[in-house]
Amino acid sequence: MDLAVYFQSHQNSRPAKAGSMATIIDSYRGSEFPNWQVAHICLIGVQEERKAGDNQGCSNGPDVFRKFFYDLQAPDEPISIADLGNIAAGATYDDTMFALRDVCSELIKKEVIPIIIGGSQDLTYAIYQGFEQVEQTVNLVSVDQRLDFGGRDEEFHSQNYLNQIILHQPNYLFNFSNLGHQRFLVERELLDLMGKMYFDVHRLGTVNESILRAEPIIRNADLVSIDIGVVRHSDAPGVSHSGPNGLYGEQLCQIGRFAGMSDKVSVFGLFEYNPELDRREITAQLLAQVAWCFAEGVSHRKNDYPKGPKDDYLKYIVAVPDAKDNITFYKSPRSDRWWMDVPYPAGMKNKYDRHHLVPCTYEDYQRATNEEIPDLWWKTYQKLT
Repeated sequence: MDLAVYFQSHQNSRPAKAGSMATIIDSYRGSEFPNWQVAHICLIGVQEERKAGDNQGCSNGPDVFRKFFYDLQAPDEPISIADLGNIAAGATYDDTMFALRDVCSELIKKEVIPIIIGGSQDLTYAIYQGFEQVEQTVNLVSVDQRLDFGGRDEEFHSQNYLNQIILHQPNYLFNFSNLGHQRFLVERELLDLMGKMYFDVHRLGTVNESILRAEPIIRNADLVSIDIGVVRHSDAPGVSHSGPNGLYGEQLCQIGRFAGMSDKVSVFGLFEYNPELDRREITAQLLAQVAWCFAEGVSHRKNDYPKGPKDDYLKYIVAVPDAKDNITFYKSPRSDRWWMDVPYPAGMKNKYDRHHLVPCTYEDYQRATNEEIPDLWWKTYQKLT
């Protein structure tokens, strides 16, 4: 596929500083399209805001982001990055979604990781459809102060895009998790629905207690979609729906690094940045640093599961009296990270093989040794059976 037909060259023309990201990025700024097939990561701007509601102006975010990303120092470990430029808003909204879907599908097939810079978060639906084209089931993690669901009869937009993903047929969504929601912004009925569907929602206070709790959740994702409004206004003023509470900027950078280090994360998206609202371009700087942390994390991937075989792991079997099966834990000698093995029905190996080994923490192993079934093991077991 000739991806160049979907892109326009970007407008960042700042001279490269010594040792900066600009010196390692193969960038589409003239007539020659980057050799993306040899890259680890591809940067993609999407200039679409027609479903952004009151956040009009977010389509201008990608080039402002580049101004700061290109000036950051390159990571210590070698990594190859191609900047493909921008997918401009099409003649219709569906044209933009079609282009983003096809681009993501091609990159996923080639195992090249896209960093998508929006535009509004409804673009996540097109990325999800890219996984559908390669017939891969998806674990989606959103990082958002709200849960973007709405009534079925509402017109599709950035505040209800999750409806389209969950109701989409054929269904390729295996699990949905949200990090950082604020309880007073989310209806009780919606949280109850998440529980009934065995989805995971983790409120802001839980993440604030320890950012390390986010690591196994992020590690289990195929697609990570971030609404920059999840960050408190003082750290990220460049979005229409930010508030006084939220994640700190450094916490979002840590989430970016968790995503980069995960051998499973295939697409990373940053959405809703609006330069028209961005005081002193603070938010653009934060987005650039989050993307840098993701790239630096990718450079430190350990080829753990699902890239590497679990036969290389240390294996621990825990007998839990109330469980139908023993719980088997695996520990990677490369990274010291932990997983739980959740059994799937006979004959369903091909469908569920990427989802039965669930990232967890050492604390989950300790709970199991104290005869307590980890909550994530139980939810995954319910979905598999």
